[in-house]
Amino acid sequence: MSIQKISPNITSKILRNKTVLKGLEKISEHGTSFAATTSLVMALTVRPLAIFATPDTEKENKQYAASNSICSGLIKFAMVEAIAIPIENAVKKIDKNPNKFLNKTTIENLSKNSKNLGTSRSYKLITQVLKLSTGIVTAIPKSMLTIALIPIIMDKLFLNKKNNRTANKKLPQPQQTLNNQKNINFTGKIPNSIAKGISKIINNEKIQKLAQKYETKDKDIAKHMTAGTDILLTSAFAYRTSKSKDIKENRKKALIYNNVISTAITLLGGYGIDNLIKGKTTKFIDKFKQLNASDPKLNKYIEGINILRPALIFAAIYYGILPIFSTFMAEKIDKFIAKQNKKQVH
Repeated sequence: MSIQKISPNITSKILRNKTVLKGLEKISEHGTSFAATTSLVMALTVRPLAIFATPDTEKENKQYAASNSICSGLIKFAMVEAIAIPIENAVKKIDKNPNKFLNKTTIENLSKNSKNLGTSRSYKLITQVLKLSTGIVTAIPKSMLTIALIPIIMDKLFLNKKNNRTANKKLPQPQQTLNNQKNINFTGKIPNSIAKGISKIINNEKIQKLAQKYETKDKDIAKHMTAGTDILLTSAFAYRTSKSKDIKENRKKALIYNNVISTAITLLGGYGIDNLIKGKTTKFIDKFKQLNASDPKLNKYIEGINILRPALIFAAIYYGILPIFSTFMAEKIDKFIAKQNKKQVH
């Protein structure tokens, strides 16, 4: 029997596999958590290894870039645990018992083009935006904490203890902030107050009209939210880096250029690759729908696929492919601009 005849059967089994479906459901419910966990693993392993493999680049620039990667991953994960998980679980409560939290008119409005609220694309669009928006909301504080934590990581991992500039100083705000977060309930067992607050947003008629207008764009919302978060985060990071007193002046520009280059190429590459595979993705989802047509959780699985796709594409580019190029180019640009400035002075 040929491989061509066997492959479709294997593919069908995988797409109907209970573990795979459960995984997609979890990604749908905890999209931000999934992205943060993926980022944490890649930020602590793949990206630092790629950075240190960069040829013809000063060692200290590599160390700052790697420290930035480690700090960014840790802070992002901590903030997601503290903020995103409660919101995700609050949305889950509304999913399970919409009549308790939503107005009757809201359920009717959002269910117009579907069998019920659970299969409503407009409702899923609203809840997906709410869950993913935590990345945007936390972008600026995340950049502040990352900048404050970079000197600590540099001191602990790379700098000689005899020349340690911060060894005798009090740990800065990020460590204190993380310690204070011990009182935050990471389990997501939150009171109904958060779910009620979110339900007020969903009950808003203007929000409902926007969701109904753009409900066919649901497959792209995760991609656009990720891009918006990255742009805001990079802008905030660049500003905070330029103002930092704990990062060496001669390393600031290379660190800023590294982040700007990384974000720009990641977004351009991510959107480019996503557009190239758009046709295949549509066919894949159509086949997935056919195989799981009778499953009541089909919409959750589709939402999970739409979150998984851009998350993996952006992560592969940003953490795996790009670090060597961005670290190398950042230093070259920094040195080129420094030379031009010297020429102008003379």
